[in-house]
Amino acid sequence: MPQAITKVLQKLKDASMRNGFGAAMTEIGSDANVVALSADLSESLALAEFKENYPERYIELGIAEQNMAGVAAGLALEGMIPFVCTFACFQPMRNLDQIRTSICIQNTNVKMISSHAGFSFPGDGIQIQALEDIAIMRTLPNTTVLVPADALQARELTLQAYKYLGPVYLRLGRMPVDSFSSSNLVDQELLTPTEIGKAQLLRQGGDGAIIACGYMVNNALQAAELLKAQGVYVSVINMHTIKPLDTETLATIASHHRKIFTVEEHQLNGGLGSAVAEFLATHANSPKLTMIGVNDSFGDTAADVEQLWQQHGLMPAQIAQVILDEQ
Repeated sequence: MPQAITKVLQKLKDASMRNGFGAAMTEIGSDANVVALSADLSESLALAEFKENYPERYIELGIAEQNMAGVAAGLALEGMIPFVCTFACFQPMRNLDQIRTSICIQNTNVKMISSHAGFSFPGDGIQIQALEDIAIMRTLPNTTVLVPADALQARELTLQAYKYLGPVYLRLGRMPVDSFSSSNLVDQELLTPTEIGKAQLLRQGGDGAIIACGYMVNNALQAAELLKAQGVYVSVINMHTIKPLDTETLATIASHHRKIFTVEEHQLNGGLGSAVAEFLATHANSPKLTMIGVNDSFGDTAADVEQLWQQHGLMPAQIAQVILDEQ
């Protein structure tokens, strides 16, 4: 591995997911077809280095997300690879019509990058806490939906999205997160490389399986360790691709576990848990499914993210208790 890439990977350990995306954009910026479109958020989406190195392919469109989606579709139809960058509360919330009509119906090669998803930026209030975006995006035909668990995976999924033909939605959080791939809570012998459409088994146990995405992967790993201390052993799966769902891995998990728990920083309606439930409904002898997430409510004002996780039952100890109650 080149020394420059090694340094990048080292810097991304325990960084914000958006930094992983920004690093990948700098790497692929040498391709003259790559264009970054920003809604006045170059710093918030970690695009400063791309902007400095490739100013002619950094397009600032201001607070105009609907227009930005249309411009991206036009660029893609001309052979460019546009990355549309803004907050998840604006994309897909504000520009859904343009995403559906201009990007997805035409199956254009647009990459939609939405940062500050979930509770990861509580300081700006409830309206910024995007908890519905996975549900919206996974209903759109032709669309791939990706939810990385840390900055390193955000970088890798960005690099793969760049080569992946068709609309891609990449959901990023703002706050720093521990790198799960180097965690001592992960069974390194089980860990497989990140690949779009392929879930990752992080640890194995026979008393249940936790399927998580995004920040909740680390919380699930911590919950599994708390359960281990009480003699309960669970598998943990990182479902970083919500669409297309890895039904092959899901079928294997369903065949070897009596109970499955999904954990997500998103509404229970329409998110990861719903996707898993839809598959299990067609699976013979399906295990019991318990979904952990935001239960049909908006966010709330709070001093920090962990307070919001606590309010919605997403802290490791709370996840572990739900699983203990089901034993």
